[in-house]
Amino acid sequence: MREFTARFATAEEIANWDALVTANPNGGNLLQSEAFAEVKQHYGWKPLHLVYEGPDYTSYNLVLEKSFPVLGKLWYLIKGPDVAEVSDIAGIVKANAEFVKRSKAGVFAIKIEPDIVLSDESRAAIEATGLVKTPNLQPNDSTALLDISPDEQPLLRTLHSRGRNAVRRAIREGVEVLNMDPTEENFRAMYGLMTNTVEAKSQVRVREFDYYRQFWTAFIKRGQGRLLFVYENGVPSVGAFVINYGRKGTYKDGGSLQKRGQYGDSHLVQWTAINQVKELGCTEYDFCGTPPADKVKDTSHPFHGLGLFKTSFSKTVTDFVGCYDQVLSPLKYKLWTVAGERIARQLYTRRTGQQFY
Repeated sequence: MREFTARFATAEEIANWDALVTANPNGGNLLQSEAFAEVKQHYGWKPLHLVYEGPDYTSYNLVLEKSFPVLGKLWYLIKGPDVAEVSDIAGIVKANAEFVKRSKAGVFAIKIEPDIVLSDESRAAIEATGLVKTPNLQPNDSTALLDISPDEQPLLRTLHSRGRNAVRRAIREGVEVLNMDPTEENFRAMYGLMTNTVEAKSQVRVREFDYYRQFWTAFIKRGQGRLLFVYENGVPSVGAFVINYGRKGTYKDGGSLQKRGQYGDSHLVQWTAINQVKELGCTEYDFCGTPPADKVKDTSHPFHGLGLFKTSFSKTVTDFVGCYDQVLSPLKYKLWTVAGERIARQLYTRRTGQQFY
């Protein structure tokens, strides 16, 4: 087991945060980025910058903190910690406990969700550390991933035949994909397409418009985001917001009109985005959310329709281990699980109209 120590980042490290995160063993995650930290500080979370130093690598991770009466503080290592292998989680758990005690941080639990692929072995290694499995929070804890490192034509041939044929037909029939300016009008059009698709097809509630406006703006102004549209009859008919962060591209948000005449338009949007982020150095593309691998064909799953579309590019689904809690104060954590979390979520949503996490 590697031994780690934990500390907060220095001012210089925070100033160079994205470069450090994307140099992590797994290349970091957009939800650990400077842009995301900027967004979440407006939604009830205090961003902290945590550094794990080991014998042969250092890992930089964003922590989101919330404080609660009586209980103290909850830390959320969103899509972290970024470790070289699952066995390193044991060292991270030990470092967390020592750091919280040493710094008198008043943290009763730490929620983690490392990007470690789910397997019997990885699950056993994590649970051996004493971490407690909790419901997953992020849509891409099960997702379709595509290796986009090959050249364009070899890459096209690796797609599922459904996706490949749709892309080729859209190109043949002259479908045009446009990169859009980050204007209020375009953001509202994108939001309308999202609510039309996500809420209709998956019954998942979309956050309020202001959240997405801040999110999209934060990534675009850092050169890490792009908005793409296809038009039909003079109005946007397909939209996608795509992020390039380090070596990873991510189809973060998308939507479309339900009745459209241009075949393959949504596939061509993705193909265009993939080739654009390739030019920026990305070698992997995350379609950001499908049903779990064992439920891809389950028509009752809320992500079934989205999963069909995304697996028309990547033929398989990757499941990650998801969320676990590190319990630092057993009594306070019991209060949290029995009633605290439920009450906190209800009160926050009632007061703000926003999602808790």
